[in-house]
Amino acid sequence: MILIKPWQEAKSEAYAIRKLVFIEEQGVPEDMELDEFDPLAQHALAYLDSQAIGTARLVTMPGNIGRIGRMAVLAAYRRGGIGTQLLRTLLQQATSQNMVKIELHAQLSAIPFYERFGFIAQGDIYDEAGIAHRDMILNI
Repeated sequence: MILIKPWQEAKSEAYAIRKLVFIEEQGVPEDMELDEFDPLAQHALAYLDSQAIGTARLVTMPGNIGRIGRMAVLAAYRRGGIGTQLLRTLLQQATSQNMVKIELHAQLSAIPFYERFGFIAQGDIYDEAGIAHRDMILNI
């Protein structure tokens, strides 16, 4: 089950997942994980029974553009379709809000995943929090 929640309701569960995945597994500096977009974003949380096992967020940017980010699934539940469910939910949310485009910063290893949904890689590879990324765009 995927639920969309504001940051105040999602914070404890979403941050717990992001801390495990980004900070502990991937070495992202802790002071970079929370940002000014969290309170503004719609947070998708994936649940198995009553446990939150995945999260992602959708931020509305100027020009009615959506930015998807902070997508993370706990290691024990990867490759089970949770990321697909999170992404589809946020794409439906963006469509229902008449967003015209979705952008995201993809880790290089995740580019094939996003390409399956029609995202197109653009621009050069760059470093974000010590991890190689590339921008991706989807017109909706």
